[in-house]
Amino acid sequence: MALTTPSVSPAIVVKEIDLTGVAPNVETSLSGMVGAFKWGPVDVPTRIENEAKLAEVFGTPDTSRAVDYFSAAQYLRYSGNLIVNRQTSQTAGADSAHNSYFGKNALSQELHIGNEDQFERSTFTSEDFMFVAKYPGAMGNSLKVSLLATKSGDSAGSRAQTEAAFNSWSYKSDFDGAPGTSDWASKQIGSVSNDEVHVAIIDSDGLVSGTKGTVLETFPYVSVALGAKTEDGGDNYIKTVLNNGSNYVWFGEFGGDSVIINGTNWGSAPSGSVTDYADGVTYSSEDSAEASLSGGADGAALAVADYQLGFDNFEDKDEIDVQILIAPGLANADDQVTIVNDLVGIAGTTRKDCVVVTSPDRAAVVNNINPVTDTITTTDRFTGSNYLIVDNNYLRVYDKYNDNYIYIPAASTTAGLMAATDANFGPWYSPAGERRGLYTGVTNLAYSPSKAERDTLYKAGVNPIVQFAGRGIILFGDKTKQSRPSAFDRINVRRLFLALEKSISLAARNFMFEFNDDFTRSEFVAIVEPLLREIQARRGIEDFFVQCDERNNTPEVVARNELVASIFIKPAYSINFITLNFVAVRGGIDFEEVIGTV
Repeated sequence: MALTTPSVSPAIVVKEIDLTGVAPNVETSLSGMVGAFKWGPVDVPTRIENEAKLAEVFGTPDTSRAVDYFSAAQYLRYSGNLIVNRQTSQTAGADSAHNSYFGKNALSQELHIGNEDQFERSTFTSEDFMFVAKYPGAMGNSLKVSLLATKSGDSAGSRAQTEAAFNSWSYKSDFDGAPGTSDWASKQIGSVSNDEVHVAIIDSDGLVSGTKGTVLETFPYVSVALGAKTEDGGDNYIKTVLNNGSNYVWFGEFGGDSVIINGTNWGSAPSGSVTDYADGVTYSSEDSAEASLSGGADGAALAVADYQLGFDNFEDKDEIDVQILIAPGLANADDQVTIVNDLVGIAGTTRKDCVVVTSPDRAAVVNNINPVTDTITTTDRFTGSNYLIVDNNYLRVYDKYNDNYIYIPAASTTAGLMAATDANFGPWYSPAGERRGLYTGVTNLAYSPSKAERDTLYKAGVNPIVQFAGRGIILFGDKTKQSRPSAFDRINVRRLFLALEKSISLAARNFMFEFNDDFTRSEFVAIVEPLLREIQARRGIEDFFVQCDERNNTPEVVARNELVASIFIKPAYSINFITLNFVAVRGGIDFEEVIGTV
C-alpha cells in the first residue's frame, strides 16, 4: 500500500466505509431476583419467560419456599424478562442444603453441588458416588436410576437372556429394544462386545412430577466403554451422556461402594494393539439394577447474608444485563435495611444502570396494627437514592400448590408493572395509576391506606398501593426514594435517563480510537439526535440539545485523547395532582371575561 494513494500505478480502487451507526435499541425491563427454591441451579442467574418455565427449572414450591416462588410468578404475569438466581443456605453441617446421592457418602451431609462449575471442580473416586442429584434439595430423594445391561457372552443363549431381562424390565415400553453391542464397539480393533446399557431416570415418590413412578428421562443404547461414539460422531459414553444430557443426575464414577451392578470392564477404553484383543473384550453384565438416591436436604431458610451472596452475581454489568433488582421481603427491619442498602450500592454506585424495587419488611406490614408508622420507620433507614423505588404493601395471593393463601412482598409485582409499562409504552412513562398501575392476580392487600395515610407515606418517599372499591388494586405513586426535590425524584425520569445513558453509551463504543475532529463529532451527533427525536415524538422528553463540537472538545480535551458530548434533556413530567375548578357564572357573562380569574 502506498503512503498517500491506494495504488502506486494507475488503478480504480473500490472501498466500503460504514457510516451507518445508530444508537441501538436496548433492553429496559430485565429484572433480577434471588430466592429460595426446591430445585434448580444454584448461583446461576437463569432467564425465565413464564411460570411454566419457572416450575420446570426451579420446581413447584412447598410452604417454606412459596413466597419467593410466587414473587417470581407474580412478576411473570406482566413480563417474561426475569432473571432468577437460586440461593441455598450457607449454614454449615446438617442445616445446609445438600444433594441426594447413591454410593458411599464420604462427605457425610456436606455434599453440595449447586451447578455445573461446582461439579466439574469436584473430584470423585471409586469410593465416592456413582449417581448424584443434579442440584441440592430433598426433591432429589425422589430420584431413582434403573440400568438394564447386556448379559455375558455372545451366544444365542446369552442374547436370549438379555431379551428376557428386557421383556421383564419395568421400563421396557420406554425403549425400542434390548441393548447389545454398539456399532462403534463392533468396529474397534479386536472383538469388542456387549457395551450397551439402557438408563431410565424415575420419579419414585412423585416429588418432581407429582405422580409416583413417572419416567422423567430415558437414555437408550448408551455405552459403558470409555470413548464410545454414536454413528454421527457424538459422545455415547454413559458418563458423558448423563452429565451433558440429564436434568436430574450427575454420573460420578464406576466401582467401589458405588457399584450397583457387576459389569465387566465398565469405564475402561477398548484401546491398544491387535494383540491386546486376541481374546476379545466384553463389557457384559450378569444382572441389572436400580439405584435410589437419598440424603438430600433443603437446608435452613435463607438469611440476609445468603440473599446478599446471591445478588453478588448481578454486580458486574458487563457480565449480566439487568435494569431492575427486586429486593426480597425479609422478616424484620434490620435485615430489610441491610439487603436494600446493599442493593442500592450495587445499582447506584457499582452498576449505575438499574434501579432497586423494594417493599418494607414483613413485620412492618403483615398483621401489623400500625403499618404506616412502622413502614416509615424502616424505610427512613434506607439509603436515600433515586435508584431506589419503595412501595408500602404485601399482596395476598393464592398458593395453588399448597392450597392456602400467603402474603408476598409487593415489590416483584411493582417491578412487573414497570416492565409492562416499558413494553407497552416506554420506560419514560409512569407505571402508576389506573392505566398502567393495576395489580392482577391479587386477592387482597395487607392493608389499604387511607388518604391521610397515603399523604404520610408519599411525603416519606413511599409509593402507596391502594384498593379502591370498584376500581381494583392500584399503584398510587411514582416517587423514587430521593429526598431532595428534583426531576429524578420520579420513577419515569430516572428510568428515562437510564435508558438513554445505556443506548447512547453503546453507540459511543463505535467512536473509540477514532480521531477527535469535526467529522467524528458530527457523526456522533447524527447518531444520537434521531434517538432523541423518536423519544420526543413518543412523549418521553419535551426538548433536547446535543453538544459535541469545539466548544466542549477544546485542544486540551483532544490532547488528553478524550471526546466530550453534552446531552441536554427536558424530561416529561407525570401528573401527580389534578385541580378541577367548577365555576358558576351568571347569564349574560362571556366566558372569556372570567377565564384566568380563578
